[in-house]
Amino acid sequence: MFVALRFLIPLLIFLTILYVGVSIYSRWVRRGKLIAHWEKKGMTGDKDAFVQRGLKKYDGSFRRKLILGIYVVPLGLIAILIYVTNFM
Repeated sequence: MFVALRFLIPLLIFLTILYVGVSIYSRWVRRGKLIAHWEKKGMTGDKDAFVQRGLKKYDGSFRRKLILGIYVVPLGLIAILIYVTNFM
């Protein structure tokens, strides 16, 4: 059990750093797309409010939740590997 913890704690730290980096990058790309859309359409009004509304929609989107796969996929594969190794 302690051997698994010695492996899982650094893995969770690495996955957390990766998750934060991908989240920040994804939000940055979305912000760039919103600004490009604003400029392409030649919209008038408050650009910052438009971008903030778009980012608020993005925060609740399914695409944003897919980033959680950074945790689910590796930990799920490790759990399956442990199960198959020990019980099959």
